[in-house]
Amino acid sequence: MTNAKDSQPDLGHLRDEIDRIDNEVQQLINARAKCAQQVAEAKKRIEGTDDVLFYRPEREAQVLRSVMARNEGPVDDEEMARIFREIMSVCLALEQPMKIAFLGPEGTFTQSAALKHFGHSVTSVPMASIDEVFREVESGAAHYGVVPVENSTEGMVNSTLDSFMRSSLKICGEVELRIHQNLLVKEAVEPEKITRIYSHEQSLAQCRQWLNTHLPQAERISVSSNAEAARMVAEGDEEGVVAAIAGDMAAELYQLTRLTEKLEDQPDNTTRFLIIGSQAVPVSGNDKTSIIAATRNKPGALYHLLEPFQRENISLTRVETRPAESGTWAYVFFMDFEGHSDEDKVRAVLQEINDETVELKLLGSYPKAVL
Repeated sequence: MTNAKDSQPDLGHLRDEIDRIDNEVQQLINARAKCAQQVAEAKKRIEGTDDVLFYRPEREAQVLRSVMARNEGPVDDEEMARIFREIMSVCLALEQPMKIAFLGPEGTFTQSAALKHFGHSVTSVPMASIDEVFREVESGAAHYGVVPVENSTEGMVNSTLDSFMRSSLKICGEVELRIHQNLLVKEAVEPEKITRIYSHEQSLAQCRQWLNTHLPQAERISVSSNAEAARMVAEGDEEGVVAAIAGDMAAELYQLTRLTEKLEDQPDNTTRFLIIGSQAVPVSGNDKTSIIAATRNKPGALYHLLEPFQRENISLTRVETRPAESGTWAYVFFMDFEGHSDEDKVRAVLQEINDETVELKLLGSYPKAVL
């Protein structure tokens, strides 16, 4: 009688099989990279060396969706897509190394979002403010920029909305990043000994209940970013015990100790980031559009702005009001909705509401976040 154990492949054979598969995977990755180089040469011949667009947001979104749709496991769909995201990033770098501006300093959640969207084969460049991210892309010094636009707990990032009112840049994509906050210290200490906590004002707000319960004695000090807070703790030499609230990337960059993890009051705390660039993005098949609309000051203005979306069964995902720069008590509406501006029913709605507005600005149509 055959022993069931004897019929199973032994460890040595399994390792040989893994080595064989690794060799095959490596050859296929290099074959894909060579194909990407050929695509780059073909684009140059067709479009010319000056106007060629190597990065195509709609194409990358379609590829990642296909990866997830055909995945059969045991690797999770999103994990498989992340692997392909990095392969695509490496291949794109062979076509054109890309420079991505983000709201810095290094170690912020915005940098994490930039790397999540573009992969780690890009050059990410920190900017001191959201305005500077816009200027870096407008000047051509960076190919694209990444800026935060809203948090599920604390709402919209108004400085990003205000920058769009003054800029001609377009939205080329979006990234959703689950935000986990850590209490970071230089050396492990008793929590009750902490006298001051540094972080960005939104991070402090996202952890308000936890701080009230566990560190009510500590002074909360708002700084320009959570990464800056981590740097201050790592490099500071202040009296008393100080801590920072920041993410994993900042903890690793500044080699700080995680005293407590996942402080955020809402477990599904998520921030949405926008990719900004100078080119319009074609239809990807699962898109979102963002606009700015300034209405006339008359009864029913908001109704006439929103009613066409309901009639055409177009889902509005965000409506936000901001004071207009043109005068007191004047307002503009930032609106996100499903669909692409090149689709017939979306084009018809935009034309209809254009007649009801003082100004209508298309910020961009772009693929919905895949990862």
